[in-house]
Amino acid sequence: MGYLKYGREEIPFEDRTAAHLEIVFSAKLRRAEHFFLNWRVSPALGSGRHSIWIDNGVPMHFTFSGSVIGAINRAWLDQLMLSAATPLGMDVGDEPLDAH
Repeated sequence: MGYLKYGREEIPFEDRTAAHLEIVFSAKLRRAEHFFLNWRVSPALGSGRHSIWIDNGVPMHFTFSGSVIGAINRAWLDQLMLSAATPLGMDVGDEPLDAH
């Protein structure tokens, strides 16, 4: 399990998800493209949906529990990039099954 530390928030994500988010965030923020990040919380952790505004002015830090970066799923990156460009923002859903 990895974490995205964003400002004062610490948000848990699986390492694989966090690796994909890190790539998309760096691409979007390099171009000064800000966006909402949306994710759902599992029922085991209380359920619900969260949204935060991702902006260059807020410090962020990705932490990974593993040291090896797995294969990156280009289709998932494309899906995340496209959703980040919508008014509702990037929706962190499940990785597409036709991955790797």
